[in-house]
Amino acid sequence: MTRSIYDRSHWTTFRFTVMRPDLVVELPLHLPDDPRPLPVRICEEVRGLIMDGVLAPGDHLPSTRVLSAQLNVSRGTVVASYEQLEAEGYLVAAAGSGTQVNPDLRGLHRRCAAAASVPRPRRHQGIDLTPGAPDTAGLANSAWRSAWHRTCVNPPRITDPLGSPHLRHEIAEHLRQMRSLLADPRRVVVTGGARAGLAELIQVLCAGSRRLTIGVESPGYPSLRRVPTALGHRIAGLPTDDQGLDPASLPTGGGEKNLDAVLITPSHQYPWGGSLSASRRAAVIEWAEMASCWIVEDDFDSELRHVGAPLPALASLDEAHTILLGTFSSVLTPALGCGYLVVPPDLAHSFARQRRATGQPVPAIVQEAVADYLSTGALRRRTQRMRQVYRRRRRTVIDTLGSLPGTTLQPIDGGLHAVLVFDGSEDDVVQRCRQKGVGVTPLSTYWGSPDAGVAGIVLGFGSHDDATLVSALQIIAGVVTEHGRTSS
Repeated sequence: MTRSIYDRSHWTTFRFTVMRPDLVVELPLHLPDDPRPLPVRICEEVRGLIMDGVLAPGDHLPSTRVLSAQLNVSRGTVVASYEQLEAEGYLVAAAGSGTQVNPDLRGLHRRCAAAASVPRPRRHQGIDLTPGAPDTAGLANSAWRSAWHRTCVNPPRITDPLGSPHLRHEIAEHLRQMRSLLADPRRVVVTGGARAGLAELIQVLCAGSRRLTIGVESPGYPSLRRVPTALGHRIAGLPTDDQGLDPASLPTGGGEKNLDAVLITPSHQYPWGGSLSASRRAAVIEWAEMASCWIVEDDFDSELRHVGAPLPALASLDEAHTILLGTFSSVLTPALGCGYLVVPPDLAHSFARQRRATGQPVPAIVQEAVADYLSTGALRRRTQRMRQVYRRRRRTVIDTLGSLPGTTLQPIDGGLHAVLVFDGSEDDVVQRCRQKGVGVTPLSTYWGSPDAGVAGIVLGFGSHDDATLVSALQIIAGVVTEHGRTSS
């Protein structure tokens, strides 16, 4: 950081460097033209900068030797100034780290008092069992680092509006091997994740003007359910059970009940956890054909199946009406912000036209690094390893919460979350868990309305190690058991 010191009589500018790790700025220091000694004047102005928040606690000042040379004053003058400010508690000197603004000076800034009074976002302190969060430990192995290194050394340029041809090819190959879906890479569209992909799809389907009505599972994934309404479209709740979407709930009449698209999770319903049976899949596809309606298949964590053989994607049974919405969040990390759509050819052309105006939603470096990682088979190997880890943690959840009196643990056929249903106050259980250091999500969140009619909690078991998970589950078990006693 550089600072300018102005002598008011001559307005001479001097510069010295303040070592801040994150930012370099110019800070004016106006020395009053009075008979007081220079060290006194320097102290006064530095003290004012600290009080005003221009110099923040922890900021590093230059050495006395550097500052004296830049100000063209004796070193003793600077030493005297520093020593006075140290004596007053404004500066501290630490061996090996030079002189810095006292880190303990919090709340002294006059101009920043209003900003300091604004509450910061509250983050849960303790064990946060966020549903669906993956375990990222061990992700940065040699294959991962090599993929990013090679891409950063030779940054790519992507001209195809649908995304990197390399990544689209690797996604198609990934779907063939992991989902039994033969997808033409020309039908693959790279997206900025599930929500961004859904938003873009809706814009293509409505052609920028028509208002759509989209059926969503109830309960269902809140983040995706909010996308249509945020874009000005209507949603219609569709009942689900432990087998997923109930085809009988799909509208068959005309008029306002017609749906333009339905958003469903056939491989792993969120949050109930079940899978759409073969008969229900056939019924949904038949309905879509009769209603001329799009099926948007949210395939968010289908690779992480714990019971039985992997289920084929619904898109493999019906290419004409089904759009596959995929993401790498569950198998890698949500931080990538990268996903994909598999769409019919006509929609691929529409996406291309839109992208020529809006540009790529995912940085080229991210696309090529993910493509490189996929091409080595590293993702398939990691998925196989993590399945074993998650299956073990799933068993821990079942052993700890599966037989609590007055509760029902929903099936955990796959994925990274569990649902525990109970009688009584949902808010009470959530608050008691948080008081004991465990963050869980109320089940009512997934309905999108206050009349859910079922109380419960949703908890993720993917992101913490086994010991931490056991500790958190024991706390939850104790809270739920005590809640059952007091509410009966």
